[in-house]
Amino acid sequence: MSTVGYHPSDFEPSLVHAGTYATRRQWKIDVASMVCIMIGFLYLIPGTLIVPNMSFAGRPALLICFALFCWWALTRLNHRLAMSGPQPMRWAAFVYLLGTMASYLAGMLRGLPGLEANAQNFAMLQILQFIGITLIVADGIPNWARLKGVLRVFLWCAGYMAAIGIIQSTAQINLAEYLIPPGLEVKGSIIGFSERGSDFYRVASTAAHYIEFSALMAIAVPFGIHFTRFAERKWHRYTAGFCTVLCAAALPMSISRTGVVALGAVMLIMLIPWGWRMRYNMMLLAVGMMGGLAAVRPGLLGTVTYMFTGADEDPSISGRTDDYELVGHWFSQRPWLGRGPNTLVPELYQGLVLDNQWLYTLVTQGIVGVAVFAGMHLTAIVLAVIAWRRSERPEDRHLCAALVSAQVVSMLVAATVDSLWFTSFAITVFLLMGACGTVWRLTHPTATVRTSRVPVLSD
Repeated sequence: MSTVGYHPSDFEPSLVHAGTYATRRQWKIDVASMVCIMIGFLYLIPGTLIVPNMSFAGRPALLICFALFCWWALTRLNHRLAMSGPQPMRWAAFVYLLGTMASYLAGMLRGLPGLEANAQNFAMLQILQFIGITLIVADGIPNWARLKGVLRVFLWCAGYMAAIGIIQSTAQINLAEYLIPPGLEVKGSIIGFSERGSDFYRVASTAAHYIEFSALMAIAVPFGIHFTRFAERKWHRYTAGFCTVLCAAALPMSISRTGVVALGAVMLIMLIPWGWRMRYNMMLLAVGMMGGLAAVRPGLLGTVTYMFTGADEDPSISGRTDDYELVGHWFSQRPWLGRGPNTLVPELYQGLVLDNQWLYTLVTQGIVGVAVFAGMHLTAIVLAVIAWRRSERPEDRHLCAALVSAQVVSMLVAATVDSLWFTSFAITVFLLMGACGTVWRLTHPTATVRTSRVPVLSD
């Protein structure tokens, strides 16, 4: 099949029921379209905007994620609507939900003050939103073309976020304050500038934190490289290249160690599918970009470098290590199921914040919680690696490598910040988990397993 813009398998019929087949080609509003709308709300407006009179779970993007979870659940009520065949991401999401519910019940049995009880309820709502986007993407993206369309929208929105961050850093104007559409309200405040070094300010663009902004930029870079190399249309390649440059340039403007480490991890993983010529070209591009940043923002690279060389004098590092004693104390009390999801409320513990999602999960959900959280990441990585090995086209293998890099980065970021509190980052990670399930399904040798939703049936 040589049609431009479509994978050769996009037009193969899929068995959806006994004697019933459906095409995987879609032309109307479908799951991919709704996911693209959700990504737009997630990236284009500040992360602290909510529907009036709601909590942070009332972000428009998160409400769409909950609606997508309901959509997925409703399809399970009729076998003619649900996807046929196994999907490992479903089981991983189910186990993750089950482990979180067990911790929730353990928290209730402990007896909770009002703030902790509300935090538990909030955590359960967020879990449904997180796994909702994973399940709908894993089961509902019908073909390679629609998957690539979703990832292109993700890249374009990341490029938009990067452009806002670059303008903030160079002009010192917080554009996020002017990106409040009617009908939404600010929960708390829109994050402003934070001084780092003598002449520089950290920026967060439309994200809710500087670290979140830098991590999202790092995750977007491999997908930008992918579409710059493999997009079918010329303007898609040019746009992807432009967005990639913006994301790579905006990352150091957050002045975050996490972002630099995340980008380094991404590039190490992407070295695997690249040949030596590609590696050499990327090295030259990296040197050129650093030279450009040094010219446009003199001293920025030195400030970023000092974050590593002067880490011993950084109070944020000592603040993290000082919390280890408390973590050990709480863990020894409830090692298996923890205190209950999200129950380590800063207002009750003198503003204490554990800047480590793994330790936070260990305290609040115990060993079981850490195991099921890691299981989501590891399942996604394994599925993407399997799809990588099955794929025959270099384009497909490269995309699978980008998906693997996103999961590795998310695990690293979780060790430096309480990542699930930052919903733009969390939703992006869970969306890409679903994409790992999608590529596993689309590369499966059995057509039944690759079946997506049923828009039109023909006997």
